[in-house]
Amino acid sequence: MTATDGLTDLGTRSQESAEPAAPRGRRFGSVELLAVLLVLLVVFRDPLAALISDPRLQTWTTVFVSVLVQAVPFLVFGVVLSAVIAVFVPRSFWARALPRHPALAVPAAGLAGVVLPGCECGSVPIAGSLIRRGVTPAAALAFLLSAPAINPIVLTATAVAFPGNPEMVVARGVASLIVAVAMGWLWLRLGRAEWIKLPPRPHEDGSRLKAFVAACRHDVMHAGGFLVLGAAAAATINVVVPEAWLQRVADNPVLSVIALAVLAVLLSICSEADAFVAASLSQFSLTSRLVFLVVGPMVDLKLIAMQTGVFGRRFAVRFAPATFVAAILVGAGIGAVLL
Repeated sequence: MTATDGLTDLGTRSQESAEPAAPRGRRFGSVELLAVLLVLLVVFRDPLAALISDPRLQTWTTVFVSVLVQAVPFLVFGVVLSAVIAVFVPRSFWARALPRHPALAVPAAGLAGVVLPGCECGSVPIAGSLIRRGVTPAAALAFLLSAPAINPIVLTATAVAFPGNPEMVVARGVASLIVAVAMGWLWLRLGRAEWIKLPPRPHEDGSRLKAFVAACRHDVMHAGGFLVLGAAAAATINVVVPEAWLQRVADNPVLSVIALAVLAVLLSICSEADAFVAASLSQFSLTSRLVFLVVGPMVDLKLIAMQTGVFGRRFAVRFAPATFVAAILVGAGIGAVLL
């Protein structure tokens, strides 16, 4: 082969490699899957109605649908407002708004959680952003714990779920704020900078509107999925678990608190919807259900996974167990006083 042929072949290959790749088809995502499921439910509504003729299945369906119907409006409204704050409020605002002294910044950051009407899914990345912007980690962690538990959306949902017990709203807000501030001060005292390892921040492209839509889409599908699982679990507990077993656990003050604390971790329900699940567990005392509401927004399976991804494994294995114990003790104490 001559040199001219080699150059010609090289040019041909270079031209082929420079050609744009064929566009990939649209990925089948969670929204498309939800649309398909809804269509299937409409098409097969008659066979499905026949399947749930059993009284136990009817009870399960009633509990499941009632939890979803009451919780979804709060979930959607909270996700939209959380996306507005995350996208349109400058990240540097929080660093300027907090006191410079770390010990004073912790309770200030805890109280700042009132202005974030969102669930715990959004508080974890925002807390990481605060640390990147120079906010002391103790204050950012206090904000992380308080924001999903004491914001107006969550407290309003709690009032709606417990219409005959307005003291539950006060007890939840007070207990959650105490735990958030206490954990912030504990981190200020015992925490180590090397325990937090933030991942590199990806470069942000696109308009704010696109970021807002993407944030809403992600949070609704993510938090909504956990809400469905939580509602299904609550309905299953009410139907499958014998009433005598639930009553036996509920009658033991210590065992009922521990059982609902563990249940809150396992169910991983969004804080804007967990009050309706707690209200459905009517066999248990108000104090044990308060512990469920305090533990859930601070320590659950999805939060542990998110904290590991944002702050690192060394942080999560220390912070989550300590928060779990603090939430149980404070929740039970506040419940004994106010409930």
